[in-house]
Amino acid sequence: MLSEHKIQNDIRVALSKHQCTVFRVNVGSVKTPDGRFFSAGVPSGHPDLYGFRWSDHQVFYIEVKNEKGKPRADQIRFHEMLTKREIIHGIARSAGDAVKIVEEGLIGYGFN
Repeated sequence: MLSEHKIQNDIRVALSKHQCTVFRVNVGSVKTPDGRFFSAGVPSGHPDLYGFRWSDHQVFYIEVKNEKGKPRADQIRFHEMLTKREIIHGIARSAGDAVKIVEEGLIGYGFN
């Protein structure tokens, strides 16, 4: 089984070859000197990758999962928000899935 990291890298290469700009989302928590945790990055549930097509500047979001991965509750809530706004997004388990989502302008691919 391929790791999500490997799938994510394959997707970034494939979408770049299909005239898209793709960004990887980095998140993390840092412990402050007084012992509290500070979360940095995007909101909870934000997909792993996002970007835009060069042809029409249409934005897309891609949640990367391996063959057994399932979306968490916060990822489903983000999906619902994107669906309401008719934003291209979906779960990609391969580079082929991601290219299909972006090229066909699919909304919510893989969530149902």
